[in-house]
Amino acid sequence: MAGREAGRATLAAAYRIGTPDLDVARMSLCGTLLVQAALAAARHGDERAAAARVDEAADLAAEVGDGKDHHHTGFGPTAAALAQVVVAIELGTTDEAIARHEAAVGRDGWRWLPPEHRAAHLIDAGRAYLRVADPVNAARVLLEAGRTAPAEVRHRPAARNVLAATVRHPGAPATIVALAATLGVTRA
Repeated sequence: MAGREAGRATLAAAYRIGTPDLDVARMSLCGTLLVQAALAAARHGDERAAAARVDEAADLAAEVGDGKDHHHTGFGPTAAALAQVVVAIELGTTDEAIARHEAAVGRDGWRWLPPEHRAAHLIDAGRAYLRVADPVNAARVLLEAGRTAPAEVRHRPAARNVLAATVRHPGAPATIVALAATLGVTRA
């Protein structure tokens, strides 16, 4: 229940910030909150609310543009596209998530995102690849996340969970098994 309440509070904050005369800096804050509300809705299986919030965020992102980083949010069209990936993962539409991921990381705005944002997204993409039993691509994105922002893979519990799941897969490449061993992540 706390997750639903947090999602509602986040949405209320977004709408409070989202006055009709928004400047791009406030659009970034509002859009970031809408993304969080979309993720909360997706985690609770509310496909309609998740889609509506992420679409609202994408509309604001188009106004903001990529590479501006107002209020250190990293918000823009690429961040909104990445949010659509995570919403798809949470809702169980994994094939859609993977297709959206591959398109999003090919955008020019990808390189403007802070390294921690890129690494966090790559970890989420690893979850999607595991859901379709593709340990090779899961390993690829985890290794890229480790090169992009090493602390995200070393210390973030979600990353360690995806890493452990990847090395347990029979088709896991030796490179990811070696990374797991280096970080003390076991197959157990």
